[in-house]
Amino acid sequence: MKSMIKPIINFFYTLRANVASSTEPQRHSQSSFIGKGDQLSCAIKTISPCFTIIILLWLFLLIPLSLQAKETANIKNLTFGVVPQYSALKLAMQWGPLLQEVSQRSGILLRFRTAPNIPEFEKRLSEGQYDLAYMNPYHYIVFHKTVAYQAFAKAKERCLQGIIIVKKDSPYQTLNELTARTLVFPSPAAFAATILTQAAFSAENININAIYVNSHDSVYRAVASGRYIAGGGIHRTFNAIDEALRKKLRILSTTQSYTPHPFAAHPSINKDIIEKLRAAFASLADDDMGRKLLLPLRLKGIIPAQDNEWDDVRALKINHLQHFNNMDSP
Repeated sequence: MKSMIKPIINFFYTLRANVASSTEPQRHSQSSFIGKGDQLSCAIKTISPCFTIIILLWLFLLIPLSLQAKETANIKNLTFGVVPQYSALKLAMQWGPLLQEVSQRSGILLRFRTAPNIPEFEKRLSEGQYDLAYMNPYHYIVFHKTVAYQAFAKAKERCLQGIIIVKKDSPYQTLNELTARTLVFPSPAAFAATILTQAAFSAENININAIYVNSHDSVYRAVASGRYIAGGGIHRTFNAIDEALRKKLRILSTTQSYTPHPFAAHPSINKDIIEKLRAAFASLADDDMGRKLLLPLRLKGIIPAQDNEWDDVRALKINHLQHFNNMDSP
């Protein structure tokens, strides 16, 4: 701040001196006035007192505006972390345009971020690296407790279900037929695609072996290629994959429904900022541009939400991320 004001103050004194000299008889030759090569000062000296006053007023108006912009720059530049259900490139293509539009509507710049895999995403959430995040419901109840992330929105008209998918021409018709077989899942703590689907097997006393491949996309490709006979996913990511890939697969089983992924804010984010973002996200469903940006994510809209809406997930008493639960709360 000092480095910004000092040259303006010096400029003010230069102007003031020249205003005073312009009202007195000319005592110095032009050559002595520019003896130091200061051609700018020579020009300033010829400025009329009225015009100088206008310049000074303009400077005094500019200073507070510039300082205010500098002080708020960090507040209006936030990272938005997205759980890596797909490759980083695909996520960027889906979320980038939407976040850009929300930035324009809210006046708050959102910078897309993700992680190479879900465990790394969990680690970054635990460290509070994201100002805002789109995370799975289990992530939310864990990192709401340990980091104090606060849900402010969720998908409209959507409940989260896990699905078990197999190849379209697969002979399997029931979960029981998969007993003792090896199935593929995104990650151990993927809420619907892993936790809910594996719970469905446990509820029927069906033992399976699990392999983890880091993303939903990887699960669908692994099953379609025949490397694994079945895998876990969710409706939204399954419907969002390439049609050619989706036609090679079918849904064998679906779990119970739960509250979907939250949009959550780090506790350091000002409530006024959150309200602006909440309104901007909600407005996307109100016009053609917003609906077009929601389409790649298979979302009908994004509506306001609050923490207690994820109590259905808390009731499951899941402990897959117990090492994060043991962290000290803020």
